[in-house]
Amino acid sequence: MTITEILTFLQKDIHSTVFATVDEKGLPQTCVIDLMLLDENGLYFLTAKGKNFYDRLMERGYVAVSGMKGKDTRSTVAISLRGKVKSVGQERLNEIFEKNPYMASIYPTPKSRGALEVFCIYEAEGEYFDLGQNPVYRQSFAYGGAAIHETGYQIDKDKCIGCQGCRSVCPAQCISKEVPREIDRSRCLHCGNCFRICPVKAVQKLEETA
Repeated sequence: MTITEILTFLQKDIHSTVFATVDEKGLPQTCVIDLMLLDENGLYFLTAKGKNFYDRLMERGYVAVSGMKGKDTRSTVAISLRGKVKSVGQERLNEIFEKNPYMASIYPTPKSRGALEVFCIYEAEGEYFDLGQNPVYRQSFAYGGAAIHETGYQIDKDKCIGCQGCRSVCPAQCISKEVPREIDRSRCLHCGNCFRICPVKAVQKLEETA
């Protein structure tokens, strides 16, 4: 999928997402936030200036977002991203109310909307994860100049002895039959079975996202 397709699905089809921020004690805090707009500059949402969530946004300038949509687990698409956020004031507020008319029932008057401020997630990386496919499908993405940090596992071809151990315990059957083995990371569940069973430490865990 293209990045635009992924972000459009996140903003329009999922819409209500879980945001994670860090408070003044360094502890994680979450809240449910609607993604209101999407354009070439990023994803837009809003919040009231009196909320603690607003204070954390202004202090940290960084968020992690997760959302999912599906009838059940095996039909679910989940998208997560993490990146930089900035305030754009009330610059897109009228457009947000036009495209999300339910907001008028929450903030019915122009004066009441004075409490609101619009934010943009302008640089982020993330992952698209489709549990509806068999085997599952995952895709890393980034926008706004962010770099993709791959997670999961890979096999050192120089160390692989072709023993079949990793293939025997892989639930997604995403490890090649050919020697040296290779992991199809778009189908990998990140379960770590291959990492634990490899007798020669050929399976390596990729560096986690900073």
